[in-house]
Amino acid sequence: MIRIGILGYGNLGRGVEYAVEANEDMELVAVFTRRDPASVKPRTNVPVISADDAEMWKNKVDVLILCGGSATDLPEQTPAFAKLFNVVDSFDTHAKIPAHFAAVDAAAKATGHVGVISVGWDPGMFSLTRAYANAVLTNGADYTFWGRGVSQGHSDAIRRIPGVKNAKQYTVPVPAALDAVRSGSNPTLTTREKHTRECYVVLEEGADAAAVEKAIVTMPNYFSDYDTTVHFISEEELLRDHAGLPHAGFVLRSGATGANGENKHIIEFSLKLDSNPEFTACVLAAYARAAHRLASEGVTGCKTVLDIAPAYLSAKSGDELRASLL
Repeated sequence: MIRIGILGYGNLGRGVEYAVEANEDMELVAVFTRRDPASVKPRTNVPVISADDAEMWKNKVDVLILCGGSATDLPEQTPAFAKLFNVVDSFDTHAKIPAHFAAVDAAAKATGHVGVISVGWDPGMFSLTRAYANAVLTNGADYTFWGRGVSQGHSDAIRRIPGVKNAKQYTVPVPAALDAVRSGSNPTLTTREKHTRECYVVLEEGADAAAVEKAIVTMPNYFSDYDTTVHFISEEELLRDHAGLPHAGFVLRSGATGANGENKHIIEFSLKLDSNPEFTACVLAAYARAAHRLASEGVTGCKTVLDIAPAYLSAKSGDELRASLL
C-alpha cells in the first residue's frame, strides 16, 4: 500500500481523500494542517496533525499531496516539504513553473526525494495533449479554451469589491471561435475573441449595482480584456443554482501535411467536470503513484507530467496495460 498524506483540507484536500479511497493500492495515513488540528474533521478516521509536526511523519508517509494555493502556499510549501517527503502539487501559475521547478528540484535532490509539480488538468492533462499534438503535427497551431466553468480566482476577485456579498464567475468559450478552430482555418484569435465571462453577484444591502458592475467590467488582468456580463441575483439563487464547482475545457491543434499542406488535421481533447477539485484530486492521486514508483527506483529531483511515462500512473502491470489499453 502506498501511504498518502494530505497537506491542507479544503475543497482539493477533501477531493484527494475521495481519490485515495478509490485506489486499492493506496491508504490515507494522515492529514496535515496549518489550522488547529481539532477543528479539521476528515470523513475517514485518520489523524489530523499540525503541519509544524510533519517532520515526525517523514518515515510514515510515502507521498505527501499538497493541496494549497498556487499564489502563496505552494511556492513555499512544496520545496520545504520536498526535503521531508516525496511530494505532488497542483501549482498552476504557468509563467512561474520554471522557477518553481528549479526550487523543488534543488530541495528534492538535496534529500533524495521526488517532487512532482503542476499536476491537474491544466497544467497537467492539457499539457500532455499539447506535447503529443505538437510532436505529431509539427506544422500547425495550438489552441486552448477553458470553460464553461467556475473560476475560483476570478470569483474571489469579485467578492473583494466593496458592496459585494457573494459571487461566482464563469469562464465561457466563444462558440464561433471554437468553430473557427475546428474548421482548420488556423485563425488568429485575441483574448476577447476566445472567451467571455459571466458573473453572478449578490449585493450587500444598499450597495450601488452600477458602481459594482463598473468595478467588475473594468478590472485589469481579470475582466477588462473580455466581454463580461454581470447578473445580480439573490443569495438564495446563488446557493441554489451556483453551489458547485464545475469546469470544462478544450485543447486543439490544427495542422497540415502533404507537399503543399493540402491535407488538414485536427487533434482535440476535451473535459467536462462536475467538480473541478475532485477531478484534479484524482489526477494528483495517479501522479502520487508515479512519484512512489520513481522514488522506489532511486530517482530524485523534480518531475512534471511531461517527464513521467504513462505506465507509471496506472495500478495495472505492464502486461495488463498492453493487453487491455494498448
